[in-house]
Amino acid sequence: MPSARLAWAVFAAGVFVYFVAVVQRTALGVAGVEAVERFGIQATGLALFSVVQLAAYALMQVPAGHLLDRWGPRSVMVAGSLVMASGQLLLAVTDHVALALVARVLIGAGDAPIFISAARLVAEWFEPRRVPVLVQVTGLIGQAGQLATAVPVAILLHSRGWSATFATLAALGVAAALGAFLGVRMPASEQKSPELVQRERFWKSVRAATTPAGTQLGFWSHFLAPFGSNAFALLWGVPFLVMAQGLTPAQASGMLVVLTVTAMIAGPTTGLFTSRFPMRRTWIVLGSAIASAVAWAALLSFSTPRPMWQLALFCVVLGIGGPISLVGIDFARTFSPTERLGTATGFVNIGGFLSTIIAVLLIGLVLQLTSPPGASEYTLNQFRAGFAALAIPWVIGLVGVLRSRKRTRAQMASVGVLVPRMRDSLRRQSRGE
Repeated sequence: MPSARLAWAVFAAGVFVYFVAVVQRTALGVAGVEAVERFGIQATGLALFSVVQLAAYALMQVPAGHLLDRWGPRSVMVAGSLVMASGQLLLAVTDHVALALVARVLIGAGDAPIFISAARLVAEWFEPRRVPVLVQVTGLIGQAGQLATAVPVAILLHSRGWSATFATLAALGVAAALGAFLGVRMPASEQKSPELVQRERFWKSVRAATTPAGTQLGFWSHFLAPFGSNAFALLWGVPFLVMAQGLTPAQASGMLVVLTVTAMIAGPTTGLFTSRFPMRRTWIVLGSAIASAVAWAALLSFSTPRPMWQLALFCVVLGIGGPISLVGIDFARTFSPTERLGTATGFVNIGGFLSTIIAVLLIGLVLQLTSPPGASEYTLNQFRAGFAALAIPWVIGLVGVLRSRKRTRAQMASVGVLVPRMRDSLRRQSRGE
């Protein structure tokens, strides 16, 4: 077993790199109003900024996972951090929409291997019973990156301006690359990738990693849980709170803090539940989805601005979805061999970002369709219509979870592993009940 001190040092380096990646990923969430002014764009243009970043992230997940299986976490974390830094630097110096979109693609592509590499480090350096909790702790520290975005980055943006802020983020990305180079490593027994993965063709490796029903259950769990929170935090939360709810920019940033702190608190609790009740993992995913749907319905039912306490409660419910999406990562760990864990984790990680892309695009499209041509501000009723479109990815994700859960349970039963409900049913049958 690796030494505990070294394991925690590697863990600290990995989560630092992930923390910086989350800061880089979410920075536009507090700069939406400034982006509209700098680039002269409307709702769909602003949505496109986030969509291209998320699309690059999602499209690179499986290739990044395959590279992770071949080359290990340190190489891909260093490369990813430098690519993100280059994107932020380009964003700092340009005022052209096309170049800004290129910058967002670079940020998304560089971000792609960071979290799955951090999760792989946890799986390699710590015993299995600790892994669910430590993956959630990794997510928790990443959520602190959103906190840094909501407060220090927002302060820097409003005091020093666009260029200085994004140049600072670029320098932070270089620091993360240095941290990965110096601090990230695999255990001695895992320094080289398995020969099978080295010689196997890419698509054959991908099919083998993504075929298990349990891995697909992970994908749909990750799809269903976080998109509402992501769309709110990454792009539409601050404009909605400022334009439709009458909050000041500082108050809107405070609401993002509420969302982030909630996620940080919920993360370890989710990890403990996952570790203690591995056969009940879908319960927490479905419960979060239902709670989120109720919260959105309650918010959208009123045609007048809501009091602060109701907005804060809404952010609390929404914030829980982020860490619960990491249950999907635990499904990948459970149903994947070690040599394919990076690819399987990357596949699962696509889910939440695919649903976020759909959500961000739908909101922007509905806002555009319901507002006058050329509008750069939107009313509460227009936001209500935009957010109501989130019912589409919610239904898709719910169906995906239920269908893949059924297949997973059938495959488990075929090898003699029964979920608690199956065991209880068999016991009742054996007693003649």
